[in-house]
Amino acid sequence: MESFLTAGFWLAVGQIIMIDILLGGDNAVVIALACRKLPPKQRTQGILWGTAGAIVLRIVLIFFALQLLAIPFLKIVGALLLVWIGVKLLVPEHEDGHASIAGSDRLWGAVKTVIVADFVMSVDNVIAIAGAAEAAEGDHGMALVIFGVLVSIPIIVWGSQMVIKLMDRFPVIITLGGMLLGWIAGTMMVTDPALVNPEVMPAFPKIEATHMVRYGAGIFGALLVLAIGKLLVMRRGRRAAPAAVDASPDVGGRLRRILLAVDGSSASDRATQRVIDMRQDLADPSAQELRLLNVQRPVSGDVSSFVASKSLEEYYQERGEKALASARALLDAAGVRYEVEQRVGSPGETIAKQARSRHCDLIVMGTKGAGAAASLMGSVAQSTLEHAGVPLMLVK
Repeated sequence: MESFLTAGFWLAVGQIIMIDILLGGDNAVVIALACRKLPPKQRTQGILWGTAGAIVLRIVLIFFALQLLAIPFLKIVGALLLVWIGVKLLVPEHEDGHASIAGSDRLWGAVKTVIVADFVMSVDNVIAIAGAAEAAEGDHGMALVIFGVLVSIPIIVWGSQMVIKLMDRFPVIITLGGMLLGWIAGTMMVTDPALVNPEVMPAFPKIEATHMVRYGAGIFGALLVLAIGKLLVMRRGRRAAPAAVDASPDVGGRLRRILLAVDGSSASDRATQRVIDMRQDLADPSAQELRLLNVQRPVSGDVSSFVASKSLEEYYQERGEKALASARALLDAAGVRYEVEQRVGSPGETIAKQARSRHCDLIVMGTKGAGAAASLMGSVAQSTLEHAGVPLMLVK
């Protein structure tokens, strides 16, 4: 019982919860979309039954994964997969094509969709959670798994929108999650039976998996994921010329076309107000074109395999309209004319692309002013700066 109160146990629990939240967001989208056609009374039942089935299935899969980790070299393979999954978290996704499997309008059809989708989409969760549980001190792997999954699943299902918004507004969460997977990968690799057990493949070189070795491998894995992810993002950014930041651009007539990128945050509201104030300095404000843009991050290809294109389009539309509402209210109150655009893609790249294609003279967007931390960990503003070919005004 005392081992359940150790710092190692609760550290592993925290890792499992964070992994499920980071890697389970797409599962929450499938649950929401699969049940959206159900009558209101059945919608809650569909979510509950689908989630219950997904929890049981997840625990069973992780139980078998924990047993398989005792096989030589499988931990090494799992560690490499975790590094790949971590890098994928850091590299922005492009919009994927959508299949034609629609959400069911019958309760058990929706439940089946949720369970099957969770089965197909849980490979990354299973590997990561098994690695975190196996690395914990003491013989409580399954207890960790059950507790962590039971705690994190409700957070994903009922708090999915909040989690998604937090990850959109604070990209550092995703970066730290990717590094966490790298940490687990490093600690998992150096405890593979082929490397540490003298009785398993005696001719194979052995190491002593001390705490220092495991921590060192974990740090190396975390930094490796960060380095590869940032390198891939930088290579993608070189395809477009970098933009120059113009903190106080000349508004005397050269800014004919402005792109205002918003996400529904208070920072976006400040950027919107800044655009309104800028127009007051113009001799002829009506000559200036304003384009209001919101970009939604695409769900993964796994989600699009279980949800019809029309359902996803409605999902993106609803989220986009909510994100645009505050800025539109401010512009309408000020009597500013504007055009609205909603896109799906990597926010920074998409904002930059739209600005170039519309021949905009300036991009305006809000920022929380994270400074060097934002540059290191990644942010929408930083990504826009790397890809845009026009001046960018960041409003704090």
